[in-house]
Amino acid sequence: MRGFQLSLNQTQKLRLQRALEQLESLSSKSNSNASVAVADTIPVNYEDGVLKGHGTLELDGEVVATLCGVVERVNKLVYIRTLRARYKPETGDIIVGRVTEIAPKRWRLDINFSQDAVLMLSSMNLPDGIQRRRTAVDELNMRSIFEENDIVCAEVRGFQHDGSLHLQARSQKYGKLERGQVLTISPYLVKRRKQHLHYLEEFGVDLILGCNGFIWVGEHVEAKGTLIEDQTDKAEQPNTKSSSSTFMSLEEQERTYTSLETRQNICRIANAVRVLANLGFSVTVEVIKETVNLSSSLNLDIHEMLGSEFYVLVAEGEATRKSMFTKKKG
Repeated sequence: MRGFQLSLNQTQKLRLQRALEQLESLSSKSNSNASVAVADTIPVNYEDGVLKGHGTLELDGEVVATLCGVVERVNKLVYIRTLRARYKPETGDIIVGRVTEIAPKRWRLDINFSQDAVLMLSSMNLPDGIQRRRTAVDELNMRSIFEENDIVCAEVRGFQHDGSLHLQARSQKYGKLERGQVLTISPYLVKRRKQHLHYLEEFGVDLILGCNGFIWVGEHVEAKGTLIEDQTDKAEQPNTKSSSSTFMSLEEQERTYTSLETRQNICRIANAVRVLANLGFSVTVEVIKETVNLSSSLNLDIHEMLGSEFYVLVAEGEATRKSMFTKKKG
């Protein structure tokens, strides 16, 4: 909850403090050997030989941590992985980014990294869906695919020799995201999993947990050909806007219209993510669903989810869930 102020009365403060202390005690028991603070001694076997990595220092014959985080060991290398750190991309990460610039044969995206990522025109599907060489016409029509400030879902392809980060969006599940909202949270709250793209069928909402800390909550869109259809329609439209083109057809209005119930579900899920992120809890699809169901069971309005009482209830519920999981595991 660093940097977040919440107005609580005395009873709520005591309840929240008790829940956070319980969570801290549970996490310290499970990660007693892995978590370290500054100046903590890291147990190592000197007979095998030790390579001191990032966040470690040898002091008086002992390996001492210079950062707060988790001890990682790779063969003989010992280093500290900080929890509160900037996003560090890995190949295969699912990310959500915002287009900042259209350059020759590429788009530049803000992905909450130290530098903008690059999405090459050759690293994504063309509007017609045909696998072929990119031509000068395709390069001229790049703005019909992605424009500045568009939200895009992509996958980390890897680093190039010049240090730039390259993305790819060749699958139909990647591409432009519309009719939703983007949330920014600390990247360490999103754990790497096999699945980061979720369809919450009971709410009719798509949820993308970007490894870079950008969370997308939007109306569900069928992956089957929707991206191609939208982009083809855009490419066929002329650049010059006439007076007749300002009026949308009924079919286009129905296609772009989001129902009130879906919009309310999007806002409710987004507020659940905000609450979990402000409390410093890991953001997973299971915890998000539990938080949304808790607000619905209490008959809370969407804006009431950001109230102090709901924060305390979520913290108490997370402490109860963790303790039950620990007992089952034990």
